[in-house]
Amino acid sequence: MGSTPVIALNDVRKIYPLLSGDVHALDGVSLEITKGEFVAIMGPSGSGKSTLMNQIGCLDVPTTGTVSIEGQDIGTLSDYDLTALRRDSIGYIFQKFNLIPLLTAYENVEYPMLLRYRKYDDTGRVQTLLDRVGINAALAAHRPSELSGGQQQRVAIARALINEPAILLCDEPTGNLDSKTSTQIMEMLADLNREGRTVIMVTHDESTAEYADRTIRIQDGRIA
Repeated sequence: MGSTPVIALNDVRKIYPLLSGDVHALDGVSLEITKGEFVAIMGPSGSGKSTLMNQIGCLDVPTTGTVSIEGQDIGTLSDYDLTALRRDSIGYIFQKFNLIPLLTAYENVEYPMLLRYRKYDDTGRVQTLLDRVGINAALAAHRPSELSGGQQQRVAIARALINEPAILLCDEPTGNLDSKTSTQIMEMLADLNREGRTVIMVTHDESTAEYADRTIRIQDGRIA
């Protein structure tokens, strides 16, 4: 494991102004995540976990403070550069899978590649990745509604990997799955981490967090 912080937050505050009073979703968060780490983020509902993930995932920018991804301060990037950073450096895996319902499993995985390279996959990479996560060509022809929750999450993992991101962000990746499938998905994420990917995972489940090298606990917008 190297010592370069792939993600660095310095005194990050995120304030949502509301008529009833400002909500301080993040209140002076500083942390570093090293390349190749597997980090779990835990905390009660409303503690700031999702806001923190949105900062790390470049889906939002801080009110004050800095967030740096691979050495780039996201607050200084144009919308175009932020979009490119999200597309090329970060893979997202969500609790609700977020697959496109009208596309087949294969097309869902191919879609980020299409956005990046402006052409359909002619390398076989899409099906190779699907095979790796246990989705054969017959299943890959199905739409998400025709697949089980576990199969949909496998497709989502393949989609997250298609552009070979250095960072995987997982938001409750086993939240909608039974215990056996959850274990299979977590083993898959652990394998990806062993291959050198940085994995950051929000979870409420202590046994899921045990897969991580380190657990960051957040409460009331602060690291506990």
